[in-house]
Amino acid sequence: MKQLYGYPKSLHKIQTKYCGGCGHGVIHRILCEIIDEMGLREKTVITNPVGCAIWADLYFDTDTVQPAHGRTPAAATGVKRILTDHLVICYQGDGDMAAIGTAEMIHAANRAEKFTTIFVNNAIYGMTGGQMAPTTLVGQKASTAPYGRDPDGMGYPIRVAELLAALDGARYIARGAVNSAANVRKTKNYIKKAVQAQMEGKGFTMVEILSQCPTNWSKSPIDAVDWLEKNMIPVFPLGEIKNTLAGTPAGAEGRGSSPGAAK
Repeated sequence: MKQLYGYPKSLHKIQTKYCGGCGHGVIHRILCEIIDEMGLREKTVITNPVGCAIWADLYFDTDTVQPAHGRTPAAATGVKRILTDHLVICYQGDGDMAAIGTAEMIHAANRAEKFTTIFVNNAIYGMTGGQMAPTTLVGQKASTAPYGRDPDGMGYPIRVAELLAALDGARYIARGAVNSAANVRKTKNYIKKAVQAQMEGKGFTMVEILSQCPTNWSKSPIDAVDWLEKNMIPVFPLGEIKNTLAGTPAGAEGRGSSPGAAK
């Protein structure tokens, strides 16, 4: 019987350190599938952040760099400018990218740096105990917001994809999710487009990925999948937020008028 699906060569066969139900493992898998399908394993450099994905270098069978917290885009910029023919992936979480790394991220996109960012948004600080993140929803509880995020004094969740889409240097911005098989397939397609654009020298590309965090959401893996669908997607609409690769920007599948509240 012909084997339809194999284990990606770019992904080490080791036991995961991620919590049960976490989306990082799925994201690692589809990213490695793309690297293999495009024959780029020997020319891939992944910069992984301080956060839950600090262990990413254990899983990827590619060259990796682990920069200081929030400085992943700066490191990716240096690597890509020197190794112009390599695939450079900037893998970041919502704390690393949207909090301490905000300036690095915005200016890299504005300069049209030719690397691809994979931005994992689980609306919480995962590694350090579930504190409120820049992407935490209004009303969502966190260890630093025990009564739920109150926009009066705490602000609103930041839509990173829409923020970057406003910059001229950003060529392709999309948002996917890994809470269902259908969304995983779409997300893989977004990543592949972003990678292809990078290898063609088109400019800055980013795919934001909504991911489950059952541990810090205090939910079962199944309930976390449902919670993401009902609460995160209305606030962070899925789809291609900006696509200038063919000359015509594409809209998201559904845009919310304002950051919504968690239920």
